[in-house]
Amino acid sequence: MTETPNRLERRKARTRGALISAAQSFIARGELHVPIAEITQAADVGMGSFYNHFESREQLFQAAVDGALELLGIYLDSLSDTEDDPAEAFTRSFRIAGRLFRQQPDLSRVLIHSGPELITSKHGLGPRASRDIEAGVLSGHFRVQDTQLALALAAGALLGMGQLLLEQPERSDVDAVDNMAHSVLLALGMSDADARGLCARTLPPLDAVPSVDA
Repeated sequence: MTETPNRLERRKARTRGALISAAQSFIARGELHVPIAEITQAADVGMGSFYNHFESREQLFQAAVDGALELLGIYLDSLSDTEDDPAEAFTRSFRIAGRLFRQQPDLSRVLIHSGPELITSKHGLGPRASRDIEAGVLSGHFRVQDTQLALALAAGALLGMGQLLLEQPERSDVDAVDNMAHSVLLALGMSDADARGLCARTLPPLDAVPSVDA
């Protein structure tokens, strides 16, 4: 029996989703050169199905990283208000993303192994942080001459801190994240008092935390 177009599209979407989910699991474990055969086995799909969606392992892994970044970005957007002060929005996103290293270690490992993608990708944290930094400069909260360098500084701080939190389970994630957020705000030109005030604000409940396994 011939599949209807809608049913065929749903099956294709499930196959693509299974491949991306499998790739994210390998990336989270740092297995970046795994054979395609192992990826399709983990996704429980045929080898031919792989090439119906991706030309190479590299293309799949790029889609997997982009998907993880966008998943986090959409989640942060859901906790934001378009009327938010840009400095507050930036700080809140940094503090929430930092806390997710403990709450969602698999997602966090994908972000860590993505490395520079956090800065250069058009998905996820990078473009949103860049937007908030630029708005913060225009509003006078931040004093930086190069927003791309400022973004690189913030992303490097987030990834380095995240690696420590994953490797040092005894370290307080709340203290580490908020202290790092304070340091980043100082580096962006904010006063110590204002930075401490932003880092002390109550965060929204972290409900419906994203998962790369969802």
